Amino acid sequence: MRLSGLLATVAVVAACSDATGPSGGARRITELPRALSSGEEAVIGASNAFGFNLLRELDRTRADSNIFMSPLSASMALGMTMNGASGQTFDEMRSTLGFGAQPSAEINASYRSLIDMLRALDPTVDVRIANAIWYRTGFPFDATFLDESKQFFDAKVAPLDFAAAGAVPTINDWVKASTNGKIDNIVDGPIPADVVMYLINAIYFHGAWTTRFDKSLTKPDQFTTVDGSAAPVAMMHRTDTVRVAETADMQVVELPYGGGAFAMTLLLPKPGGSLAAMVSSLSSDVWRSTVAAATPQKVDLYMPKFSLRWDALLNDPLQSLGMRLAFQGDVADFTRMSRAAGNQLYISKVKQQAFVDVHEEGTEAAAATSVEISVTCTCGPPVIRIDRPFVFAIRERLSGTILFLGKIVRPPA
Repeated sequence: MRLSGLLATVAVVAACSDATGPSGGARRITELPRALSSGEEAVIGASNAFGFNLLRELDRTRADSNIFMSPLSASMALGMTMNGASGQTFDEMRSTLGFGAQPSAEINASYRSLIDMLRALDPTVDVRIANAIWYRTGFPFDATFLDESKQFFDAKVAPLDFAAAGAVPTINDWVKASTNGKIDNIVDGPIPADVVMYLINAIYFHGAWTTRFDKSLTKPDQFTTVDGSAAPVAMMHRTDTVRVAETADMQVVELPYGGGAFAMTLLLPKPGGSLAAMVSSLSSDVWRSTVAAATPQKVDLYMPKFSLRWDALLNDPLQSLGMRLAFQGDVADFTRMSRAAGNQLYISKVKQQAFVDVHEEGTEAAAATSVEISVTCTCGPPVIRIDRPFVFAIRERLSGTILFLGKIVRPPA
């Protein structure tokens, strides 16, 4: 199924004074449990802006393909990584992620409080946010960097023998559990010898529509694809009061889940309009003003039922958005990640996989983002300290004959 356009057809029937309340006895949520701090507002704004920038960059080379990604998942995985960056590498990462000159301490604290709030906001909607770091056993990562990942991102942090057969399953099993089985292979094996760390975020969402679609009203229909051809689709239908907005270029529909704190917002180009032009015009300011203009209206709503899996390497889009140095071996500065080897560390791969299933009862979605850290092959020689008991031999190499063999358990007098 090709769903390259936005996913709703709406006919406005009549204005109405209020949106429908939650079904199934869910408590209607009309405000946050507390006011957002300025830091949290900045993190949310930055993540949203980063998302629109990333969508625009992805759309440049995927204009005729479906895209479904999680800007928050990418932001968190890269945010953990950014804690290990210094100098211009840090500045580029912070700018690309949309944080401007916001101090690192404020960014970290806001990530953590936002994670806690999103997890607990609506008890009728299952929202899971998990972070993890696995690093090659014995590699000299700084304890401060690892501890900050635990403190501010609630991350699982563990050493792992990357050469062992169980290394890849260990990481992928964690991702699978954290996404309720929807993402299961974020890391491919075997792990290359120069890879020394994976920083991973996983997000899972499962919400029932506040007002569900009647399955008996779902009918075969057609969807007009981005090239103008028709594709078959199962079209859901309901007449309902939802929040709707309209601009010169687009229609906006908001469908709430559970108590109403979470919603799907759909942006549909006006008939004859261009999806590419609409994507190109999106920004945080456009998003805020358009969503704020939505008002409750009774509509005759037709919406495709669909399921989609998506995955992509984000290296090129991120570099196009300004995060260049972090991907360059012997140039990137990750000395806050490792004082001993930070000048040889770089991001070798940023990979995201995502899943969404939209049906009559609600939506299930998941995403995982992996940031792979490698060490350059031109780094200095490994440090070997013969400072503990050892065995030694004096041998003839070509024949293999051992002439002398011994062990040292304490320094001889």
